[in-house]
Amino acid sequence: MRSQLQLLDINRPVASRSEPHAPLGHHLVKMGAIRPDQLLKALELQLRLGAPIGEILMAEGWITRQTLEAALAAQYSLSLVDLESIPPDTTLCRRLPAEFWLHHRVIPWQQPGDTVMIATCRPDRFELIRNRLSDVFIHVTPVLTGEHAIATAIAREFRTDLAIAASERVAQQYSCRTWKHRKRAVLLAMLTLTLAALIVAPVTMFTGLSLLAISSLVMFAILKTVAACAHLSQIGQQRRPLATATSEATFRLPHVSVLVPLFHEGEIIGDLLRRLELLTYPKVLLDVVLVLEEEDDTTRATLDKYSLPDWIRLIEVPAHDGLTTKPRAMNYALDFCHGEIIGVWDAEDAPESDQIEIAVAHFATVPPDVVCLQGVLDYYNPRTNWLARCFTIEYSAWFRIVLQGIARLGLVVPLGGTTLFFRRDVLEQLGGWDAHNVTEDADLGVRLCRAGYRTEMLQSTTYEEANCRPWPWVKQRSRWLKGFMVTYLVHMRNPARLLSDLGLWRFLGVQAFFIGTLSQFLLAPVLWSFWLILLGLPHPMKDTFSPALVATVSAMFIAVEGVSIVIGLISVSRRERRFLMPYVPTLVLYFPLGCIAAYKALYELLFRPFYWDKTQHGQAAPDTPPC
Repeated sequence: MRSQLQLLDINRPVASRSEPHAPLGHHLVKMGAIRPDQLLKALELQLRLGAPIGEILMAEGWITRQTLEAALAAQYSLSLVDLESIPPDTTLCRRLPAEFWLHHRVIPWQQPGDTVMIATCRPDRFELIRNRLSDVFIHVTPVLTGEHAIATAIAREFRTDLAIAASERVAQQYSCRTWKHRKRAVLLAMLTLTLAALIVAPVTMFTGLSLLAISSLVMFAILKTVAACAHLSQIGQQRRPLATATSEATFRLPHVSVLVPLFHEGEIIGDLLRRLELLTYPKVLLDVVLVLEEEDDTTRATLDKYSLPDWIRLIEVPAHDGLTTKPRAMNYALDFCHGEIIGVWDAEDAPESDQIEIAVAHFATVPPDVVCLQGVLDYYNPRTNWLARCFTIEYSAWFRIVLQGIARLGLVVPLGGTTLFFRRDVLEQLGGWDAHNVTEDADLGVRLCRAGYRTEMLQSTTYEEANCRPWPWVKQRSRWLKGFMVTYLVHMRNPARLLSDLGLWRFLGVQAFFIGTLSQFLLAPVLWSFWLILLGLPHPMKDTFSPALVATVSAMFIAVEGVSIVIGLISVSRRERRFLMPYVPTLVLYFPLGCIAAYKALYELLFRPFYWDKTQHGQAAPDTPPC
């Protein structure tokens, strides 16, 4: 190490903002790395995109990162250092928190004498932090290294700190990580008492459960009906033009980071990378972060077979306390992102190629309190089998009709887990995602609204793989329902506070969504049992319910089912989905699977609350459009 340090002249003058130095492009042309016409083209792009000239040249494929680093070293008269062969001094790193080094993309390297060498990948910004560094170190001088090397060094030096922070980023009062054994014991006792009461006083309990099931079913049906009407009444209205928020002359495209969590996804890595290549957003402003658990050797081995472009990076999440959830992985990766806007896609997603442009333009036209955009989710394999068809109808009704209306009504939008775009500053202010919640998306939707922010729907579609096998479908749905249970219990810890945060209208919307979603599956057997009365068979309520009341309840069930069918038919009335219309009435046979999933979710809530039941992707190929 001493021999290499002796090669570095720490007193070498470094050009500051007040000292003239040749532009980077001049050095690259002088080195023969680019032609003058390529430099002119890059300068034109810089005027439009506002990105560093070196990053533009790399994005165009005209130079490599090694060439850029050599040119930067020449431009600023800096020495290039290798953080792999000589790692940063841990004692120096600990003088400031990881957040500082990550934000400024620098890290202290070595200290020969009184001068601390600060490794940076952006020497043009070094003077901006020199004073802050001088408060900690006596003398500082920059040395140059690659951005990936800095990120890797920070991840290594602050491994435990960053791992703990990723697990505990959300404030405790909004997190389910405090779901301890005592609370689970209380819930188990309540369920045991309910079962005992059904045996001891079946009529009383059936009456209570029936009233709860019927009222929640009607409440959820009203929510869907009102939301559908709100959406359908707005169809055809134009969005605000970009000029209402800012003129095109002054509008600059922002840097966008998109998180793509991976876990045992070896089968679909090739498809994922091909789909990402289709994105049309300027690559110099695009930062796609593949988030990988460090113990996932399968996915890493597959990724090693591919050469990733500079705008796609791999971040490995260190293991901690055996927790391997998607929200924890995204929390960890968030600090390493570059973008002002943070997006989320799943590994099997096929987003429309211009989706990021649409998201950026949408953010530019809305007030600052709109901090989240939820895209439309659809499936690319609805023809696989009946289950895939029903799943596609369900998604279409929810994302194209009901959720659109919920957003227009200003209610709490339970986010969908993917095709999400956030204003980064607010996402960090809210603590990112709850690492222990298996439906971190729905929870974040509630927290956004509680903090006074809004979510709008993005008119762009991402296509996914429909789960088309019964048991994997049940496993996936049970994870969603368990997360809904957890989310509802967390935010209802203090109902009065929730009501105060949301207001009455949104508070009722939360009750309708969560109670309606959960009860329609958990209490489905109670409702099904009324078929016994209609068939003249024994039932605890047979002597309690008059024929008129049974007829009224039956008519209500038919009306509720009719609402679902109408919404389903409207949602698949588009030309490319009309073949699904005959299958809409068969959803009555599809939803009983959700009942199985709900009881599996309830069991896991008691005994495995943080278990992430992984959905295996790559099981069905996209449909071939009919000729």
